[in-house]
Amino acid sequence: MQAEANKELVLQFYEAIQQENYDALKEFCHPDFVFYTQVDTPFYGVQGLVESEKKNFDAFPGFKMPIQAMMVEGDQVAVYFIFEGEHTGIPLFSVPATGKKVRFSLMMLLRIENGKIIEKRSHVDVHDVLRQLGAQ
Repeated sequence: MQAEANKELVLQFYEAIQQENYDALKEFCHPDFVFYTQVDTPFYGVQGLVESEKKNFDAFPGFKMPIQAMMVEGDQVAVYFIFEGEHTGIPLFSVPATGKKVRFSLMMLLRIENGKIIEKRSHVDVHDVLRQLGAQ
């Protein structure tokens, strides 16, 4: 069943991210992969994804991002996470490491083509993250 294959692909993709195994992401992504952090802000290719996301993850060494829910419809997979981490790494949004713990939700929408992730759209309340860091 295609829905189960798409779900398994996305599970493996996020397992690699949780393990900070960014080299493995190439296995899961289509050559024409595009990551959108906002509606019209694309990062092209797996390297664009890594450059965009790694700086966020590096701000929270040892972060946890367990999947809370996943829904599959055709070639799309929606994933809901709770991100938890302590800001002890690099600066985030120009905010030096605060040592504060953060907990926030994320929603991702991924599109699958030919058994690979071709598009990832991220939805997160950045203002909530900044508020928890004491930057707002």
